[in-house]
Amino acid sequence: MTERIASPVQGAALPETMTAIAAPGGPLSQIGSLTDIELPTPTPAGHDILVQIDAVSVNPVDVKVRGRRAASGTPRVLGYDAVGTVVATGEGARRFAVGDRVFYAGQIDRSGTNAQFHLVNENIVGRAPGSVSVAEAAAMPLTAITAWEALFDRLRLGADSEGVLLVIGAAGGVGSLIIQLAKALTRLTVIAVASRPDSVAWVTDMGADHVVGRDFAREVARIAPDGVDYVFTSFTPGNVDAIAKVIRPRGEVVSIDESGGSIDALKGKSVTWHWELMFTRPIHEPEDAFQHELLTRVAQLLDDGVLRSTLTTSLGPLDAATLRRAHELVETSQTIGKVVVARD
Repeated sequence: MTERIASPVQGAALPETMTAIAAPGGPLSQIGSLTDIELPTPTPAGHDILVQIDAVSVNPVDVKVRGRRAASGTPRVLGYDAVGTVVATGEGARRFAVGDRVFYAGQIDRSGTNAQFHLVNENIVGRAPGSVSVAEAAAMPLTAITAWEALFDRLRLGADSEGVLLVIGAAGGVGSLIIQLAKALTRLTVIAVASRPDSVAWVTDMGADHVVGRDFAREVARIAPDGVDYVFTSFTPGNVDAIAKVIRPRGEVVSIDESGGSIDALKGKSVTWHWELMFTRPIHEPEDAFQHELLTRVAQLLDDGVLRSTLTTSLGPLDAATLRRAHELVETSQTIGKVVVARD
């Protein structure tokens, strides 16, 4: 397990500046696409807390946003997942105190976690699990929130929910949590889409009842001849027609990526299509504490051994060179589980 970093002393003075990694934009082959910089240490106000970052993870959204920055050329600190220690609180913050260990997924419209210190709204922060390492904790928030909202908020599933769930992109960070949560907290049968031997082994270990290959329509029809009830997809482009073949009439799909084109093929079966974006609540409903409560539950499930971390690759230290390596791995779209970068 990764050694924990000691909590700061109550009232200890913070440095005036901090280290951070900026992303001016563009491909990783471009010099300076990720750059070490120094910034003023931010001061929390309102419901913000200031967190000293111990580890972050890199998600597909980091790669997408880094690429989009090329259009504006304005450097930005990226990073969403984080685990760390509270070192200061805003005057309205009540959920945490200096010294508390926390984990969270941040929000896309604020400066990110690839820094020594980070400001975050306390309403989207959870107390970090106590039974796992720093890296194992950092792997979890964004994917756990996304998977939880997809299953229990969008699809409105519960402990008594039955039927068949097809998971496309099952070996990725979110897919791995979709499988675990569905098996732990519902009565669903889970069919995972995975093609490589290592991916098949991973999703089986996550708890999938059946595993099918990339061209899944025929295999799924054999396993669920009446059709699947639910589909989760993180690889939607090119799969809409296959989804239309295997889903039952009035089934439901939840997607976390762009469709890549028309979803009209689903109209004939009156299929419901849901979008899931875990940044919706932080951006549009900042007073909502749903994600705080969700992460509190996830931490407990980790501590109870019901869930396991999806960490597969741990790198360090937290600097531009290491983040470049992490981005390179995630950019392949072949990563199993999660890639984490620790500060020390």
